[in-house]
Amino acid sequence: MADWDVNQLVPIREYVYRHLKNLILEGKFKAGDRLVERELAKTMQISRTPIREALFRLEAQGLVKTMPRKGVVVESISKEKIVEIFDILSVLEGLASKLAAKKTDNRMSEMCGQWIERIQQFLQNHHDDEIEKFHMDVCDFLYKAAKSPKLYLMLIDLTDYIRAFASVGYTRKGRMEEAMEEHIQILDAIRKGDAEKAKLLSERHIEQSKAVYLETAELEP
Repeated sequence: MADWDVNQLVPIREYVYRHLKNLILEGKFKAGDRLVERELAKTMQISRTPIREALFRLEAQGLVKTMPRKGVVVESISKEKIVEIFDILSVLEGLASKLAAKKTDNRMSEMCGQWIERIQQFLQNHHDDEIEKFHMDVCDFLYKAAKSPKLYLMLIDLTDYIRAFASVGYTRKGRMEEAMEEHIQILDAIRKGDAEKAKLLSERHIEQSKAVYLETAELEP
C-alpha cells in the first residue's frame, strides 16, 4: 500500500494526487468508497486545497466521480480496464525499445552498458525507499532512447499507472529483481542494435508485469 509522507520532496499537490491515485489503482480504495475532503485532509495533515485539486484530476481521468448527495466516490477499476492499460503499454514500450535499437550508435551503446552496470549495482545494494525512483529513472532512459518526442510524451502520460503497477507488483517477493533483470536484457538488446529482440523483450516484460499485478492487486471482477 502506498504510504503517506507529509515530508515528501515533490510539490504537495502532485504528491497528494499520486498518493490518492496509487491507493485507487492498488485497490485500497474500493469502488463506491467516498473520498471526503475534510477526512482526507485530516488524515494527511494538510489543507483541503490540494485534496480538492487532486480529486478534480482524478475525476477527469475517470477514476472517481461526483454523485448527488454522496459527493466524490471511487469509480470501478475492473480487470478489463487494467488489462487495456497494460496492452497499450506493451505496444508503446515495445515500439520505444525497437526504435531505440534501430537508432543506437556508439554513444547509446555505451550509455546502455552504463545503465546495465547501475542496475546490477542497485540490485546488490539499495534501500526500499529508492526502488520507485530508480525504476522510473530506468523507464525514462528507455523512453528517451527511442528519440521520438511524440512517443515519449505518450509514455510519460502513463507514468502514474506505471508507478502504481510497479508499486503493487514489487510487493511480490522477487518481482523487483525479476523486473530489473528484464530491463537488463532489454538494454543489452538495444545496445547490440537488435530491434526485434528489444521489442519482444519489452512486450514480454509488460506481460509479466501484468500477470503479477493481476495476481496481487485487489480489483473488481
